[in-house]
Amino acid sequence: MAMTVAEKIIARHAGLERVEPGQIVSARVDLAMGNDVTTPVAVERFREMGAGRVFDPEKVAIVLSHFVPAKDIPSSQLARVCREFAREQRIRWFFEVGKGGIEHVLLPEMGLVAPGDLVIGADSHSCTYGALGAFATGVGSTDLAAVLALGEIWLRVPETLRVVWRGRPGPWVMGKDMALALIAKIGDDGARYMCVEHVGEGVEALSMDSRLTLSNMAIEAGAKAGIIPADSRTLEYVAERQRASGLEREVEPVVSDPDATFAGVVELDLSELGPQVAAPFLPSNSGPVQQLAGTPVDQVFIGSCTNGKLEDLRVAAAVLKGRKVHPSIRCIVIPATQRVFQRALEEGLIAIFLEAGCQVEGPTCGPCLGGYAGVLGPGERCLSTSNRNYRGRMGHPEAEVYLANPAVAAATAVAGQIVHPDDVLS
Repeated sequence: MAMTVAEKIIARHAGLERVEPGQIVSARVDLAMGNDVTTPVAVERFREMGAGRVFDPEKVAIVLSHFVPAKDIPSSQLARVCREFAREQRIRWFFEVGKGGIEHVLLPEMGLVAPGDLVIGADSHSCTYGALGAFATGVGSTDLAAVLALGEIWLRVPETLRVVWRGRPGPWVMGKDMALALIAKIGDDGARYMCVEHVGEGVEALSMDSRLTLSNMAIEAGAKAGIIPADSRTLEYVAERQRASGLEREVEPVVSDPDATFAGVVELDLSELGPQVAAPFLPSNSGPVQQLAGTPVDQVFIGSCTNGKLEDLRVAAAVLKGRKVHPSIRCIVIPATQRVFQRALEEGLIAIFLEAGCQVEGPTCGPCLGGYAGVLGPGERCLSTSNRNYRGRMGHPEAEVYLANPAVAAATAVAGQIVHPDDVLS
């Protein structure tokens, strides 16, 4: 019987010939990931279970990303638990401060995820890895503990919502705009517990960085996973990074059968899409940047797992080059990983940001979740390239967060108010 990409991957990892939506299965895991927020609780549950060793120290990644470098004693204690557990379990893929970054950019960058994999991460944006043709989903710390012990997880097979992108992206349009446009169309729970499968010429035209952004925000539509079937660009991206990490292995790309059953099909014309902005307090509250043009802001944040990749920094730097951050606001730039930071240095991007008057920080999730390095106070307004603008997400519940791509963010930093990039460059 015909199956979707998600169903094929789950069936393969469950040792079954076929699965169907709603079926509950136990599936083996290719990679399990935890960060400095979720791992400590998972370690506690792991010990309560009486587990002694992780299922495979080569298939576990622990990334210090959210509160690093430690901002206070509690965050220092969280990191310490991760370090001690990684040493005890001889976990190969432990990423210390200064050696990693934000997990959802870092793991693809390191070649740890490949097409056809099943990846479990104790962080909601683990769906990012679906951009590589993998089935990847976020879980809680207790589920991560069970995965660490057993190497398996129970899953309810999701339905699949197919999203067909016609046309090609125009100027200043990136994966972020596609994600916001889709969420605005179907709603914040429009793909609840589904796998969102992106296909079409519009997706094929995207860079891998933009594809990662598009998959990253599947969870903002309530999805269990987001998948972009692997093509030649994906395979080249994965092979290059696997070689660099010494992880070369055979990969098995998966595509949906022509007669597979989908819960629904949504079609969008990418050629008609311009830069989008989401107003508080939901990502679905999105529309063309022109609708919010002129809205003053206090802060601009360029970074996060959604838009802290090299392409994002290049786009932001292209707008900021030779210009200054508006004197009434501050602009914070955070490269997603150490490798991205290094490349940005080599290309002169960091110099552009500094000359423009931006504050550049080392890799961290930081302000995205209201952690630190850019927490908002009451009544403040931020234009952010992150993924969520829920009330209180970046700090005080009376603060406001607007979401946009890096080009819009950089232009807003120059103008001091939300603006289309063309209006700054003209």
